[in-house]
Amino acid sequence: MQRLSRDQMAARVARDIPEGAYVNLGIGMPTLVANHLPAEREIFLHSENGILGMGPAPARGQEDWDLVNAGKQPVTLLTGGAFFHHADSFAMMRGGHLDICVLGAFQVSAGGDLANWHTGEPDAIPAVGGAMDLAIGARRTFVMMEHVTKRGEHRIVPSCTYPLTGIGCVARIYTDLAVVDVTPQGLVALEWVEGLSFEALQSLTGAPLRRA
Repeated sequence: MQRLSRDQMAARVARDIPEGAYVNLGIGMPTLVANHLPAEREIFLHSENGILGMGPAPARGQEDWDLVNAGKQPVTLLTGGAFFHHADSFAMMRGGHLDICVLGAFQVSAGGDLANWHTGEPDAIPAVGGAMDLAIGARRTFVMMEHVTKRGEHRIVPSCTYPLTGIGCVARIYTDLAVVDVTPQGLVALEWVEGLSFEALQSLTGAPLRRA
């Protein structure tokens, strides 16, 4: 079994983002998606700190530290891109103007609940921030995460044990092992990596799966 690398995961997410979509890429792994969007497909990337029209990460040495995303990483701005007030950015997020957001997660429940901001660790971030607005405000929420923790614990679970970011908001989960849809009938495995059986995938998943 060969797990997907983070770049391979990002490329897989990018395949599912359609022409003309307005998309927010959350802090962490999701920012890699920007580097894998097809050049011929017009997609508008949004950052919650007030950018629309982001491009891929700049080449080393070409960073402009006055132009950063919400995770304080340097970004590029495509022709026609813009930056604007933080309040206007949140109005976009809360007003249903984003087609897709891609977020990281600690846990996703069988019902699509999302927990991605706090694990109870002493050095954890102190508040949920804009993730709550994104998870509920976007028309579709995708999650990009490792299938299990470094200790082998399930991340896809019957119900989240960490504080929730949003309830019933996740539409699709992309992991290093599989792509899983969240449906009213439960979790549906659309695909999984070569060399991994469906039964083995189920054993690594804390909630029941169905084959597509």
